[in-house]
Amino acid sequence: MWILGRRGHGEGSIRQRANGRWEARVTVGYGPNGRQIRRSYYADTRTAAQQRLTKALSELQQGLPLADERQTVGAFLERWLEDCHRTKVRPSTYVRTAQIMRDHLAPHIGRIRLAKLTPADVQRLVNSLHASGLSAKSVANIHGVLRSALNQAVRWGDLARNVATLVSLPRDPVSEIEPFTPEEAVAFLEAIRGDRLETVFTVILALGLRRGEALGLRWDDVDLENGTLTVRRSLRRQDGRLTLVEPKTTRGRRTLVLPQFALTSLQGHRKRQVQERLLAGAGWTDTDFVFTSTVGTAIDPDNLSHRFKRILERGGLRPQRLHDLRHCAATLMLIQNVPARVVQEILGHAHVSTTLGIYSHVIPSLKRDAADRVDNLLAPRETPSTDAAGAVAQ
Repeated sequence: MWILGRRGHGEGSIRQRANGRWEARVTVGYGPNGRQIRRSYYADTRTAAQQRLTKALSELQQGLPLADERQTVGAFLERWLEDCHRTKVRPSTYVRTAQIMRDHLAPHIGRIRLAKLTPADVQRLVNSLHASGLSAKSVANIHGVLRSALNQAVRWGDLARNVATLVSLPRDPVSEIEPFTPEEAVAFLEAIRGDRLETVFTVILALGLRRGEALGLRWDDVDLENGTLTVRRSLRRQDGRLTLVEPKTTRGRRTLVLPQFALTSLQGHRKRQVQERLLAGAGWTDTDFVFTSTVGTAIDPDNLSHRFKRILERGGLRPQRLHDLRHCAATLMLIQNVPARVVQEILGHAHVSTTLGIYSHVIPSLKRDAADRVDNLLAPRETPSTDAAGAVAQ
């Protein structure tokens, strides 16, 4: 039974539980759903429970956070995911976050009491994930989920500090990007000539699209008359299904001008697709995608990557990832002295620093080219010498 009645915010109560122990409970605020947030403390005697309650109320009055001593990291993460994170992100992001929690956070630190989580616990988590073979980028993404959740724990008063901010993240060796050279790019265009999906590879190379962006194009995104296309979405496989996803940033949604060779390829592709539709008859699925299977359905991005790999092998070209066509496009634009800001807009990068950081391998040659251009413009010109009599020396 309750010894002290229920109190308002900032007050508390004590009761004896069925097992004979005493529970002190304090109301510390309200969650985003309007429910009271309470903290409970346990003791063997009523006196000890009263002392813990008095201490908790004092800390609350001083503005110090009160932790639920029984709450585990796993339980808190579930509460954060449903009460906070779900309402702020897209469904696809929510699904990825839930998977990260289930696959990586819960198995390592889920059973630790939240109030007792230390920087050492988080550091061991990070080290273990990296040692398991995950890349530094993947580890950083997992750590980012935990850091965001613990930031909310601080705001809710569950923690006094975010221990996830006090660890060191691993770094992978920087791998040099080696996209196709201009000569190899031309050889690739020759290798895809006549392939049913020639045009999708052509457009990716011409504009540096991501594979999902290319496969997510619909015909109403393409203006064949004016030679432009607009990137509005990306096709991805999530939870076993192909899903259209909106760009993460406003710069990801962009209208691009097609080079003539890519426009010509798209025009021919349009005519061929009309013929395929007539041949398929009732078996055609009308999705309006620019690039489809032979019956009109969407193409799985992984299947496109596999096809790309086979084309390289068949053409005797050095191995590349399909994403490297995007790097090739950017590199070709930069060495043709297209301004980095324009390249950023074409690629859909949120910041020009991202563009310059990824393609830093091009910078030295651009610096040399800039120096040569200034030299040609400003270097003193040699003038014919004259003899003492003023005659021009022969």
